[in-house]
Amino acid sequence: MEWVKKTGVIASMILISGAIGHNIADKKAEVKEVKKERYFPAKIDFAGEKAPLNISDVHERLDRELLVNANLDATTVLIIKRANRAFPVIEPILKKYGIPDDFKYLAVIESGLVNVVSPAGARGVWQFMPDTGKERGLEINDIVDERYHLAKSTEAACKYLQSAYAKFGSWTLAAASYNGGFGGVNKQITFQGVTNYYDLLLTDETARYVFRILALKEIMQHPVSYNFTVLPTELYPVIPVKTVDVTASIPDLAVFAKEQGINYKVLKIHNPWLRDRKLTVADGKKYTMEIPLSGY
Repeated sequence: MEWVKKTGVIASMILISGAIGHNIADKKAEVKEVKKERYFPAKIDFAGEKAPLNISDVHERLDRELLVNANLDATTVLIIKRANRAFPVIEPILKKYGIPDDFKYLAVIESGLVNVVSPAGARGVWQFMPDTGKERGLEINDIVDERYHLAKSTEAACKYLQSAYAKFGSWTLAAASYNGGFGGVNKQITFQGVTNYYDLLLTDETARYVFRILALKEIMQHPVSYNFTVLPTELYPVIPVKTVDVTASIPDLAVFAKEQGINYKVLKIHNPWLRDRKLTVADGKKYTMEIPLSGY
């Protein structure tokens, strides 16, 4: 009986040992799978200016933003879908003004490529405050707000970025100043005695800003590496439109929309810069509206 008991104990120990062995093997397999999922780029740049990933602080800050955005599943998928419609508008304007193509990702982190309103009052895809928008040539009032006009607000952003690059001589610092302001970034450059974004100690938001841009650029350029698979048929399509020049006031935009073969909702979707139910047009002024040809 004693021998039987010992044999049973040994058998139990073998089973437990085997189970532990299997668990260890499973854990190793899980670790390998995690490592496979958590892809990290060997190198990355913003507008041709390399990020020094050999510096641990820089590596970890990029890692943080990659992990955050790679795990915002629905939000990131929506951004990828919207980009198919928004980037064809943004890209040629950036090129026209000599602004690097990477700045389209700045618009991504500012708004997710939709016309949002910040708690501070910034509006549109490029998130202009009223005074800054007016300084860059946007019309902003109760009737018309061109911060909601993707093409015109992109042009305004380009004008700002041209000025920022002329001041700092760095596209990375120009991007940082879009968040921290000319004065805020320049003050820290003067105080700290360094002229490289990656060497500066900035406010938490501005310190994260370029890394957020880099993370979205990386994920959107290599979505499969970060477990995002969006089929071409799932991307939001560019909707063909015709343009209508308006040189006289329109007292009722709902009536105008029906005259164009659409409804008020569709008119406002395609012309979100229209902020009232009417459009007042001053002498010599012209507005151009987009009227969709299909998709509704």
